[in-house]
Amino acid sequence: MTLTGWLQAVLLFLVVLALTKPLGTYMHAVFSGKRTWLSPVFAPVERIIYRFSGVREDDEMPWYIYAFAMSAFSLVGFAYLYTLLLTQAWLPLNPQHFPNLSPGLAWNTAISFLTNTNWQFYSGESTLSYLSQMAGLGWHMFVSAGVGIAVAIAVVRGIARSGRSTLGNFWVDITRVCLYVLLPLAAVFALVLMAQGVPQNFNAYHTVTTLEGRAQTITGGPMASQEAIKELGTNGGGFVNANSASPNENPTPLTNFLEILAILAIAAGLTYTYGLMVGDTRQGWALFSAMATLFWIGFAVIYHAEAAGNPLMHQLGVHGGNMEGKETRFGIAGSALFAEATTATSCGAVNAMMDSFMPIGGLVPMVNMQIGEVVFGGVGSGLYGMIEFVVLTVFIAGLMVGRTPEFLGKKIERREVQLAILAILITPILVLVPTAIAVAFPAGTATLGNTGPHGFSEILYAFSSSNANNGSAFAGLGGNRFYYAATGIAMFFGRFFEMIPLLALAGCLAGKRAAPAGAGTFSTSSATFVFLLLGTILIVGALTFLPADALGPIADGLLLHSGRTF
Repeated sequence: MTLTGWLQAVLLFLVVLALTKPLGTYMHAVFSGKRTWLSPVFAPVERIIYRFSGVREDDEMPWYIYAFAMSAFSLVGFAYLYTLLLTQAWLPLNPQHFPNLSPGLAWNTAISFLTNTNWQFYSGESTLSYLSQMAGLGWHMFVSAGVGIAVAIAVVRGIARSGRSTLGNFWVDITRVCLYVLLPLAAVFALVLMAQGVPQNFNAYHTVTTLEGRAQTITGGPMASQEAIKELGTNGGGFVNANSASPNENPTPLTNFLEILAILAIAAGLTYTYGLMVGDTRQGWALFSAMATLFWIGFAVIYHAEAAGNPLMHQLGVHGGNMEGKETRFGIAGSALFAEATTATSCGAVNAMMDSFMPIGGLVPMVNMQIGEVVFGGVGSGLYGMIEFVVLTVFIAGLMVGRTPEFLGKKIERREVQLAILAILITPILVLVPTAIAVAFPAGTATLGNTGPHGFSEILYAFSSSNANNGSAFAGLGGNRFYYAATGIAMFFGRFFEMIPLLALAGCLAGKRAAPAGAGTFSTSSATFVFLLLGTILIVGALTFLPADALGPIADGLLLHSGRTF
């Protein structure tokens, strides 16, 4: 580890911290319907959208109607993308003349981008037309991120309201987040990436002759626009197979820094939005502190593991960090920081191949996803995922002191706890069960890139990533019909079977009257609460997966030190 590497991480964190309050304040104004500095540009567009779609801005929805609208919108989006991928060969903007996707791959890809997962069993530059990339995947990168943020805002409204039966209007929320937040940020960021050398064109690929006299294909296409929303919306789907390790998508150390910043910025800002909406910004800073603590722990472990290098190489007299699978222009620190950011959120973009990380370096991204990606988390999903653990922590604290638990003045009773636990249980069920099925049948082991505990890690990581709607992979696992179906199911239910219980929880809380805090009220903005929240996340989240992780990356690391590799 080097001082320069740590300074890079500290600088990134300071910039994220500096952006959290202004970005959170802006998003609060957007979702409160207040005038912003972008209102002169987007307010007329917003009104036109409502007029043509028949939406009334003041027509609010109870939680079940909000959930139905969100689900219906998502399913229509799935049908649209699935159809587009099955017909791309006959549509325009396909200069490479790529064929249609197979039904199984199209189904998996459509679910992947519908759920903000962006898992890719294909190479984008050799599979998808420009139209499929832009009008299909790119469109979903905006709206799937928008759905996550809209649901998070609805959940926070339920917490903040008292004696109400509604959570807002889904159509208004999704329109505002796309118009006022995602679209302008993505446009500015795309211009910055273009200035740094990221391609943005509709040209066919070019074949050139290298200095060695070999033929090389140079990819083109509308990359900068897709790269911008890929990171800002914590999507992660790469235009090319190498993702952000490609010099086309991520050409310089500056773009690497900015892409990590884009991954974290909105998710961090939403914690301040949460504080403003519940009327106490200390609540938001408490969640930010818990997220930041877990982020720094994860980064430190990855950085140390990768900087320490391979012990077998040390025995041969070759010392230094592990640079396998990493770009030299980013180095170990830049790769470790990107890996922590992309799995602490639900982004899934990569600038290094995690299959090449040291076993403990690969364990941390896996754990980040297994605890529900609440370490800042995906845009929206990180916030409502953290609220699950807040409710559970408040319940545990109430049991410890022998009084009815309260959260922001509202009693947390059996129904609220049941809904929170239901949402939390989705993760272990959808990770451990399909992993067990995969290792028990030939179809699950047929496409492994490695054997032993490393091969098991590839399977466990795949389902951890799918359920968490992350999309990153250990890269050694190939696709087949089994994985198309199994990961697609994990992605779908991992997304919607967490959202719907949380909307129901928000509906319950919205209908309750808030009581003033008393002398025995447990503060949810204190350092004690943050410590208890961290303990709940690690005990309930991480320890659930300890036996499975012990069979994978932990065993892989122990056997490596004894001289065995897989």
